[in-house]
Amino acid sequence: MTTSLQGLLAGWITGQRWFAGKGRAIDDLSIESEIEIAAGDPALLHLIVCVRQGERRTRYQIPVGLREHLPDRLGHVLVGTCRRDGREVNVYDALHDSALTGHLLEGMAADRRFDGLGFHPAHGAEIDTSLRSLVLTAEQSNTSLVYGDKYIFKLFRQLNPGVNPELEIITALADAGSAHVARPYGWIETELQGEPTTLAIMQEYLQNANEGWSMALTSVRDLYACPEGMPAEDAGGDFAAEARRLGLATAQVHRELARAFPTGTIEPPEIKRMTERFRRRLDKAVAEVPRLGEHAAVAAEAFDRLSDVGHEIPVQRVHGDYHLGQVMRTMTDWVVLDFEGEPGQPLAERRALDSPLRDVAGMLRSFEYAARHLLAGHPNADGLESRAREWSERNRAAFLAGYSEGGGRIRGDDAVLLRALELSKAVYEVVYEARNRPSWLPIPLAAFR
Repeated sequence: MTTSLQGLLAGWITGQRWFAGKGRAIDDLSIESEIEIAAGDPALLHLIVCVRQGERRTRYQIPVGLREHLPDRLGHVLVGTCRRDGREVNVYDALHDSALTGHLLEGMAADRRFDGLGFHPAHGAEIDTSLRSLVLTAEQSNTSLVYGDKYIFKLFRQLNPGVNPELEIITALADAGSAHVARPYGWIETELQGEPTTLAIMQEYLQNANEGWSMALTSVRDLYACPEGMPAEDAGGDFAAEARRLGLATAQVHRELARAFPTGTIEPPEIKRMTERFRRRLDKAVAEVPRLGEHAAVAAEAFDRLSDVGHEIPVQRVHGDYHLGQVMRTMTDWVVLDFEGEPGQPLAERRALDSPLRDVAGMLRSFEYAARHLLAGHPNADGLESRAREWSERNRAAFLAGYSEGGGRIRGDDAVLLRALELSKAVYEVVYEARNRPSWLPIPLAAFR
C-alpha cells in the first residue's frame, strides 16, 4: 500500500523541533498549497499544510525535495517514499539539500514569482547566487540557512496571515541607516486569507560577531573562577562596559523605531487594565507553582503601584522578545536580531505599540539568568550566590546607565512601570521553569526577594 504525501507528513511533522502541537494527537493534515519551484530530479516543492488538533488549526510551510535515489548525506531528513507521476520517489526536507536551496537565492535575485509565491530582493541588494547553504540546528520555532559567509536565510515554519514584524522593522531601520540591524537582502511572501504573508527573510550574516549570551556567560565564569573577595570590576572578563554599550544601542534602536513608525500613549484606565492582567497571571502562576506564593506579595505591591499611576505612558513599536540571545557584538557595535516578537503570539499583538521599557525589562531579566543559571547543580552554589548577585547588579546598572545616556527614558514613574514589567516577566518565567526546567526555578524566584 502506497502512503500519500499527506500521510507521510502527518507521521513526520510531530517529530520536528518547530512543530508547536507536541503532546496532542493530529486529527487531520491537509495540503492547502503545493507549488513547484524546481522540476526534475531533484525537484523542489513548496507546501503549506494545515494541521488540525481538536479545535486548533495551525499552518506550517514545508519545502520538500523529491529524488528517485536519495544520497546517504540526506538520509537523516527523509520523510518517506510515495508515488508521484507514476514513479516511486523519496520525499525529504529540502532545506538540507544545497542542490535545491540555491533556487531560493536565484528566485530572490531575479524578483521571481512561482504561482502565488513572491521572491523579492531588498532595495539595492545584489545577491550572489553561487553560494552553498548550511542549515543551522539551534533554532526551535524557525529554520535558518547560512549561505557561505554572506547571508542568513530564516524560514518561518508556523504561518499566520500578515507581514511579519521583523520584515517591517529591519527594512525600515536599514532604510533609515541604522547601525544596529543586519542588512536585509530579500524575502519571500505569499497570500493567506487575503493578506500578504511573510514566509522567509534573508539578511547579512554576521560571521565574526559574538552572541551577547555567550559573552555574558564567559564573564560570569571568569568571575566565579576568581579568588574570593576580588571585585567584579577586577575580574578578567568584566562585562560592564559591554552592558553599558548595549544599553546605549538599545536606546538608539528605540529612538529609530519611534521615528520610523507611529507612536502613541496609553491612558490611566488602560494602565489599570494592564495591571489587572498582571494580577490574573500572578494568581494563576501561584495556583500552578505554590512556591511562588511566599513571594507573591512583592509582585502584588509592584502592580498596585503601577495601578496608581495617574498619567499617560508613551508607547511605540518595540522588539518584544529582547534578551542577550537576540544581540550580537560585531567589531564596531551591538546589532539587534529577531524583531519578530514572541513567535507564539498573534501577529496583531506582536505589531502592537508597547512601552519600550518592556524591552528593557526583558534584558534586565536576561542579565539575571546569565548570572545565576550556572549555579544550577553547582557544588558551591550557596558560596557563589553573592558573586552572582554582584555580577547581575553591576551589569544591570551599567545597561541602565547606557540606556539613559542614549536618550532612553527612565525617570519618575517610569521606574514603577519597569519594576512591574520585570516582575510580570519573572512570573511567566516561574511557570515556564516549573514546567520545563525545575532545577532553574530558583532563578526567577530570586527576582521577588
